[in-house]
Amino acid sequence: MEIKSIKSQTFIAFSFIILFFVASASAQALRQNFYQNVCPNVESLVRSAVQKKFQQTFVTAPATLRLFFHDCFVRGCDASVLIASGNNQAEKDHPDDISLAGDGFDTVIKAKAAVDSDPKCRNKVSCADILALATRDVVALAGGPSYKVELGRRDGRISTIASVQHNLPRPDFSLDQLNNMFARHGLTQPDMIALSGAHTIGFSHCSKFSKRIYNFNPKSRIDPTLNRNYVFQLRQMCPLRVDSRIAINMDPTTPQTFDNAYYKNLQQGRGLFVSDQVLFSDQRSRGTVNLFASNNTAFIKAFVIAITKLGRVGVKTGRQGEIRIDCTRPN
Repeated sequence: MEIKSIKSQTFIAFSFIILFFVASASAQALRQNFYQNVCPNVESLVRSAVQKKFQQTFVTAPATLRLFFHDCFVRGCDASVLIASGNNQAEKDHPDDISLAGDGFDTVIKAKAAVDSDPKCRNKVSCADILALATRDVVALAGGPSYKVELGRRDGRISTIASVQHNLPRPDFSLDQLNNMFARHGLTQPDMIALSGAHTIGFSHCSKFSKRIYNFNPKSRIDPTLNRNYVFQLRQMCPLRVDSRIAINMDPTTPQTFDNAYYKNLQQGRGLFVSDQVLFSDQRSRGTVNLFASNNTAFIKAFVIAITKLGRVGVKTGRQGEIRIDCTRPN
């Protein structure tokens, strides 16, 4: 029995090693000039479409950025989150994805149409790459960095509501829960804290945090890590018996600027989610929060590193997947 157990453990360990090398090889296949010969102006085509959408509504920025994150964390960065289902059984139909703003989806659809309007580019660029480029562009348009994007992703053919379960961080996560989930995707604690900074242009609905300001636990109605003045402001915007779908800016100071204000807010007890405020209240992550709060350049540098690593998660390359003709359904 003991010999069989050792063999079983060895097989499992070997399987994980194989999976690691396959994932690493796929990520290494990405490169910045991937479309140089087939669609050399892909970045300008996407950027132009994103700019038009951004001018129509600022929601384009946080919606697209959140869409990219949700896509990569579930089945890898393969645009599977964009696939629609006739029976409401796709990723986007899961309760954790229903709140994804339509402007994010619309941004990718419009950018895809812009790319395909060039005969040289038609059906040559994946929806996954278009989403990655659009994400970079909305960050830049909101005042953040314009970084180089690695390209060469292929689109996935599968999108199931079941695959979302337990694959996205929750608003009430502890630091350990956050670190464990991000580590599964090869992301470190500093990466996680830097990516959390995207909440500087994000928004949420009252239902996601109302417990913190009305009924935290049997001992305290209010989460003790929250700034009391902030609680008062949140209660005004989210009355207990009013529609919980009301949207609230996650950064109460500069909600339409991609900057390090998110971390300054955490220092003052103004993190909207438990999973935001824990980054400051937990001593293990407070140092990084303080660094980013005092040094916007350090935050920007860390964010670019982290979102580049995020863009490599579970990618399909080479003959894997496909180039979707319509981003909302497999070919």
